[in-house]
Amino acid sequence: MVCALGAAVCFGTATVFQAVAAQTAGTGGGGEAALLLRAVRQWRYLLGLGLDGLGFVFQIAALRSLPIYAVSAALASSLAVTAVVAARLLRVRLSGTEWGAVAVVCAGLAMLGLASGPEGKEGGSDALRYVMLGVAVGMLLLALAGGRLSGRARALVLGLGAGFGFGVVEVTVRLIDSLAPADLLTNPATYALVIGGGAAFILLTSALQRGSVTTATAGLVIGETIGPAAVGVIWLGDRTREGLTWLAVLGFAVAVAGAMALARFGEAPVEEPAAEEPVA
Repeated sequence: MVCALGAAVCFGTATVFQAVAAQTAGTGGGGEAALLLRAVRQWRYLLGLGLDGLGFVFQIAALRSLPIYAVSAALASSLAVTAVVAARLLRVRLSGTEWGAVAVVCAGLAMLGLASGPEGKEGGSDALRYVMLGVAVGMLLLALAGGRLSGRARALVLGLGAGFGFGVVEVTVRLIDSLAPADLLTNPATYALVIGGGAAFILLTSALQRGSVTTATAGLVIGETIGPAAVGVIWLGDRTREGLTWLAVLGFAVAVAGAMALARFGEAPVEEPAAEEPVA
């Protein structure tokens, strides 16, 4: 659980830097790829990517020792980290309700930590590997077409797509059972991980800049928690400690609900320009 929380800290802090960069990058034309290219030219986005890389290392370590449902809930809690970082670095004022949501996330993770058993020992079938590859390709196509979407559902679709992409990463880490080059090149999960992760980054960058960020972030939390957790339990053998299934379910629900309450922190707020004083 320490590695999962370390990943949440890295991802949550990275969100603050990436969101500011995404807002600045949104002032040009072009599609989703152009938006991403403008974003990566900024030091804030690059710093965020570095933190994401470190978080990914922690995430892999966590997925090798914990059930997916515990890791995915911990990653959703990165919004609580984002809220706290925004409060400290950007002087964003949190309401009492939002501080309460941070406490709720921590309580949910504590319950999960107590109830979580070891990771499932089932390696997953080849069919599941190809399904993950198909989902990853679908999210990449959504990322390339994201600029053409319109309407109120746009932010939710982009957020869900990013969540599904990150969910593919969570599952495929467990589906890669050998790091030998020959095995990696012949394993569909390898390509699913790379494509899903890349698509998720494009969709997340777009979701941070376009539409309702609260809606997009809520979609992200749903996409990266519920689906991967279900795959882990149904197909990969993830279980809880004996007699504590109820506590794990409660902890998962509480942690995700708390994260949803902090959805607005999927985007770091941009400071409003100071109002000009009236001339006497």
